[in-house]
Amino acid sequence: MNKQTLQVHGADGAVALALRVYEPDGAARASVVIGGAMGVRQSFYGAFALWLAQQGFRVTTFDYRGHGDSLQGAMRDVKADLFDWADDYEAVISAAKAALPAQPLYLLGHSLGAQLPGLLQRPEQVAGLLSVAAGSGYWRDNAPQLKRIVPYFWWVLVPLATRLCGYFPGRALKKVGDLPAGVILQWRRWCLDPAYSVGAEGPAVAQSYGAVRFPVLALSMADDELMTLRGTHNLVNLYANAARRVESITPADVQVRRIGHFGFFRDQFRQSLWPRAVAALAALGGGAMPRHEVSGTTV
Repeated sequence: MNKQTLQVHGADGAVALALRVYEPDGAARASVVIGGAMGVRQSFYGAFALWLAQQGFRVTTFDYRGHGDSLQGAMRDVKADLFDWADDYEAVISAAKAALPAQPLYLLGHSLGAQLPGLLQRPEQVAGLLSVAAGSGYWRDNAPQLKRIVPYFWWVLVPLATRLCGYFPGRALKKVGDLPAGVILQWRRWCLDPAYSVGAEGPAVAQSYGAVRFPVLALSMADDELMTLRGTHNLVNLYANAARRVESITPADVQVRRIGHFGFFRDQFRQSLWPRAVAALAALGGGAMPRHEVSGTTV
């Protein structure tokens, strides 16, 4: 594993993104870029990324600008929104594709990491998206336990804390994590709209999602404390012109008591869920949606 810094040139000049690249021992069968969840640092995916590299993939993780290892200076000074984060994602994709141009490149998106690919300017670089524990963030699609508290979060806590601090101090509040003001406030607009990003941003974003032609396979965790199966379907259906499939995984399927929103990437699933990711990536590359014993819907 090696660490790299990528310079992304945006309207405001160069932005440095911190990357970690996990190389396989032999020739790589494909590239995988892991897009992280909101407020989750790339280090969280390290064990899974290393294991995936051991299966023959060249894996890249990264932190969005103004977050994790990519934060430079004070977060209150970070000027970034979710469109900027989508640009960061695409810059990492382009770098990974350039490093292995002859092999397919797949995205493995956790939560937000499966939402932002609909904003890519060059989706043709991507051969497929494996979505893990992702769905529409619209608050009425949230899991029941979250839906009870989220009105306070969006209408009181986020606006007040962000205005007072100049960013969202999620670590101190034990909510999501520290986030730049532009990111949290745009995400708020998305989560308050029934059509999520497409509804909040309008026709241009709808057309962007519609331009995606790579296949999308979404794994929904039945005990996810944040997302629901309905929310997962609503997100996947934004990719209106892509082949897409949703599968639900229960803890009983892998003989555990809990998986949840974050569990897929934990080491305890090295022998159960992690091989499923490899099978899914291989099937995406073969042009067929993988089918398993759990329930799913093909569209």
